[in-house]
Formats: sequence, C-alpha cells, structure tokens
Amino acid sequence: MKEENISVFDMFKIGVGPSSSHTLGPWKAGHMFITKLESAFVLDKVKSFRVHLYGSLAKTGLGHGTDIAVMLGLCGYDAETINTDQIPILIEEIRKKQLLLINGKHVIAFSAENIVFLYRESLPFHPNALTFIADLGDEGEFIETYYSIGGGFIINETQRNSDQTLKKSLKLPYPINYASDLLTHCEHTSMSISALVFENERLWKNDYAIRKDLLHIYKVMQECIFRGCHTNGVLPGGLHVQRRAARMNNELLKGEPFSDYPEWLNAIQKSGQGFNYTLDWVSCFALAVNEVNASFGRVVTAPTNGAAGVIPAVLQYYITFCEGHTEDKIINFLLTAAEIGSIFKKGATISAAMGGCQAEIGVSSAMAAAGLTEVLGGTPKQCLMAAEIAMEHHLGLTCDPIAGLVQIPCIERNAMGAIKAITASQLALRSDPQLAIVSLDHVVKTMWETAIDMNSKYKETSEGGLALNIPISLSEC
Repeated sequence: MKEENISVFDMFKIGVGPSSSHTLGPWKAGHMFITKLESAFVLDKVKSFRVHLYGSLAKTGLGHGTDIAVMLGLCGYDAETINTDQIPILIEEIRKKQLLLINGKHVIAFSAENIVFLYRESLPFHPNALTFIADLGDEGEFIETYYSIGGGFIINETQRNSDQTLKKSLKLPYPINYASDLLTHCEHTSMSISALVFENERLWKNDYAIRKDLLHIYKVMQECIFRGCHTNGVLPGGLHVQRRAARMNNELLKGEPFSDYPEWLNAIQKSGQGFNYTLDWVSCFALAVNEVNASFGRVVTAPTNGAAGVIPAVLQYYITFCEGHTEDKIINFLLTAAEIGSIFKKGATISAAMGGCQAEIGVSSAMAAAGLTEVLGGTPKQCLMAAEIAMEHHLGLTCDPIAGLVQIPCIERNAMGAIKAITASQLALRSDPQLAIVSLDHVVKTMWETAIDMNSKYKETSEGGLALNIPISLSEC
C-alpha cells in the first residue's frame, strides 16, 4: 500500500495521446529536466543531449510517440495547452533542421540518434524509465533519471516531484488508502462519496476552483468525443486503422442536421431509442475518444490515455440517455470516479507496464461504474460494489498492443470497458451490497497479485499475445 494524498486532478490530467505513461510521462520528464537545468543556471552551457529509454519505454516507445514527447518536452511545450494540430509540423522541423530549441531559449544540434532505445535493458525500480544526459562541455554532464509510473505520474530516483511531495505532507480531513476507509468515513458522516472527496479537495483549492476545474476536465472530454465523432480518415502509425466513430455517428443520426454540441446531443436523443441504439452510441463515444488519442490529440487521462475513452463514454451515456446534463451531477461523477482510481493506484497500479491492461481499462471501468452508480442514486456501498464488479471481470487482462500502437486492441477495449461499467452499475443498483462476497479491497489486492504474477511479455512490451500473433514490425509502421 502506497500511502499518498492523491487529488482528483492527479487522476484526471489534460494532455496529448496516445499514452499517459509512454507519451505524457516522458513529455513531462523532459520538461522537468530542462527546468532543473535552468534552475542550476547551466541551460545555456548544454552542448548536446542524449536520452536513454529503458524497458517498456524502449520496446513500445516508437508506437507510443515517446521520442516525439521527449523532444516536445525538452523544447518546453506544455502538453495541456499545445495546439495538437501543430505537433507534426514541429517534429518535422526538428528532424529536418536537426536542431532543438531547448525551453525555447537555447539551440543545440539534435538528431534521432540522440534518443537511444535500449530494448534489452531495464531499470529495477519501474519498467518505464528514461535517463536524460546533458553534455555541459568542460563542466561535465548533468544526468537525471525519471520513471513514468502510469497515468502521467512522474518520479525521479529519490523522490516524487515537488507537487506530489507537497500533497503527501498535508493531512486530509478524510484520509483514504482503502475502500474500507472511504466507506467508514461515508458512514460516520452520512456523506456521499463525492461530497466527502470534495471536502478533501478543499485542502488544495477553494470551492469555486474545484468546480471550475472539474467542469473544464469535462469540457475537454466532451470536445474530444465531439471531435472524434466528426473526424474521418486513417489513424497514423502504419496499421492503416480506419476511424469508425464518425461513420457510426453518421449512420445513427440518419442525416439529422446539427451545427454544434448541444444540437448534436439533441439530434442523438431524437433519432432513435432502444437497447441497441443506446449500446451503439456508448461504443461510438468510446471509440471517438481513443481515435483522437491515437492521433496525438488532446485527451484527459482517465486514469490513463490508453483507457481515456471509458469514463467520457459512460458520462456521456448518462447525460444523453439518463437524467440530463447538470453541472452538479457531472462534478459528482468525476469526484467519485477519481477516488476509486486513487484507491487502485495506492493498492495496486494504474500502469500497464506493471499490471497489464487490467490496470488501465479495468481501473477505468471500475471508476466509471462507481461514478455512474452515484449519480443514478446509489449508496456508497453500491458505488463500491459497482467498482468491484467492473474490475472483477477485467482481472488478468493483458496489454499486447500490435506494433506498440495504442490502437489494436486498445481502442475497442475502451468500448468494452464502458459497457461493462454500465452493466456493473446496473447490477449494483439492483443488489444488496450486504450480501456481496467480494469487496473492492479484495479485488484491488487480487489485481495487484495478478499483476505481479503476469508474465512481462503481457505488460506493454508487444512481445506476446496479439502483438506476437499479428506480427507487424515497427519498421512497417
């Protein structure tokens, strides 16, 4: 059990696809490294850079755009605010000129050879490791190693980044490490999960900022769904995967006109009904997000990029087909979901490189199930039961991306995770949690034990499963 204070804004980060651990994490690491160089007053003394990628980062780094992320991080670009349409242009310019403008201030020679993929080497602390080496000429080298531990979280050799160190030192009004802690607090206070989590969030932000920032998270999710549902074409990477969300959107709406998101939402609600219609839209929402993710678009880690479609799809399902669009419900959904994710991060992992896809799609499905259960009127016990059911049926799920790309089977798995979350919620709402044999804490423990026992070839290395049986080399992509 990792005792740490995790905010909802740690679980939900705005960034760029396709991977939180292989793209967003290395991007942030590069940015952190140049910040250290600048703090040490040696940025202008850098003669050259080398970046060593280890373990899973090396084995699937090309498919996940790790090299691209590192370059953009070293240039000082912010993953949350960068114009994602400009990314291919920026990278092409770096590669063509073979120059890197560090932090937008200092130009050095830089080529593809400066990023070294050490496929056969791993560092013991975590499979996702990268080392930055800055040559300072006569002053020697400035070296720092970072670990991308999942969900965009970054730590170095000796400590967490300063933001996490601050969070850990603060005392929450309702400390939560286990699901049982959460349930005890809810029972003692008679608060819902979301209300209790909101109280904890007040340690870091005021009420206005919490609500504003959560609604901004939702807005990015909403924009991602809308963009994915209206973008045709082929995904980058070489697998020639056709986008499906836009085609599904057009077929389901049958030519119903609209010009913006509110009109689109109204068109969906008017154009059909029934189980199959709803099911198709949930899948469409999830596919849309992860098609955007696969093309270096802006997404929200939820809790990771590879699983970024589950929670938006389930939340969009609730808004579209259940009780309508209210800010309070959206906020409560996200608060509840985030707390479930933090319990898994503390008691197990949200890194596919550590635990396989159960750590990504499984966790996101559990988060979504709990969030949906709360806004549908479920009790805290039913929320935890929904999360447990969702994860129980993802245990052992492997991470075996073909060609190291977050496309096959990753995109469809988001649709499956969303459907399972809705099913888990419905089961929990129709059940008596007092009769449940398996608790959420039991399933978190089991997930971690399964992760430990899982063969490394099924942990985001593309050395087993579908990645091996559908042999497509990165050179083909």
